[in-house]
Amino acid sequence: MTYPILLSLTVLGMLLLRQNLIVILMVLGGALQLLYSDGDLLFMAEDFWAAVDREVLLSIPVFLLCGSIMSRGAIAERLVMVLKALTGSLAGGLGVAAILASAFFAAISGSSMVTLLAVGSVLYPALKEQGHTTRYSLGALTSAGTLGVVIPPSIPMIVYGLVTETSITDMFLAGIIPGLLLTLLLALYSAWTNRSMPRIGFDFAALRRAVTNGIWSLLMPVILLGGIYSGYFTATESAAVALAYALVVELCIYKELTLAGLWEAVIHTTQLLGGLLPIIAIAATLNMVLTTEQVPSQLAEWMSCHVDQKWIFLICLNLLLLLVGIFMEIISAVLIMAPILMPIASVYGIDPVHLGIIMIINLEIGLLTPPVGINLIVASQAFRESFWTVTKSVIPFVLLMLVALLLVTFLPVLSLVFVR
Repeated sequence: MTYPILLSLTVLGMLLLRQNLIVILMVLGGALQLLYSDGDLLFMAEDFWAAVDREVLLSIPVFLLCGSIMSRGAIAERLVMVLKALTGSLAGGLGVAAILASAFFAAISGSSMVTLLAVGSVLYPALKEQGHTTRYSLGALTSAGTLGVVIPPSIPMIVYGLVTETSITDMFLAGIIPGLLLTLLLALYSAWTNRSMPRIGFDFAALRRAVTNGIWSLLMPVILLGGIYSGYFTATESAAVALAYALVVELCIYKELTLAGLWEAVIHTTQLLGGLLPIIAIAATLNMVLTTEQVPSQLAEWMSCHVDQKWIFLICLNLLLLLVGIFMEIISAVLIMAPILMPIASVYGIDPVHLGIIMIINLEIGLLTPPVGINLIVASQAFRESFWTVTKSVIPFVLLMLVALLLVTFLPVLSLVFVR
């Protein structure tokens, strides 16, 4: 039996046994180094260092810590109160507020899981109390939580820019309209499906109080995104500014975050990074070996010979990424697939930034598809509902996301209008 076949069987066995992804990647990376790097595992250690020795990587733990702090303090709750008062005149306005609050919080956290937990912890009991069905409440909050990976600043966008050497600022700019499109579709569906709900009525005094109490929360995305798009902040600097702002607001102005809560946020962020950074380092090793062996260029040549229409390639690309999203966590999928797909997409004249947005929306949908849908798992634990109950609740929202995916795929201007 040849070594590659034995390696393939080993990896397949580990997958079937549901082995940890880090272990699988470590075995695969080590084997490829032995096969193609003169049998010296020292190259693997060098690749690890090359993968994590990048300044932009600092923005990921800082954004994660910032989101964790806000979810334990008052920023998220006060954002929700403003949007709740703003949508009070709509039938079922609280459902629309849930979508808008998730989009707003996504613009300052960069993470789907943090967005889901922060907004969901405040709004899930409120939605149930107001008479919304369990199915709608679960579906809206779980689905809207995924907006954190599309609306900038987005951690998956940072990772995509890192591994493909694409401008992260361009990725953030490209995510604006697709993010707003997704938000609009989910909000319109919420308004339509709750059209028979009683109206609370618009209360200007309540809105004024909510804005007064939440003004520091509302200013945060203005400062953060304004700094990024004006070119005043880099991605790493914007993360530092966001963290400093969140700490000042939570500890000195709102004063609802305790030192114990801050410590919990630090521990939670450290635990997340303990799983994330090894994946980044090991995936970089695989990418370097594949690039050295010219695997992406060979795949690009094969595709150009067998698929001669750009629209056919785009359909195949989406089907592939939807399948990948079903079985892989989003960061891992971006790290492994982006360097392979970018040379192939370039053959068909697809802009790297447009490719990145297509990839991220596909993988965003993967957050809502079993068996590895992270948002499904987090929501089932946070809201104490069964995994399959949550899965069924997101179906109409996933269908809307597929509509948005098709629009973004075949109308590149939606992604590139602010970039090119």
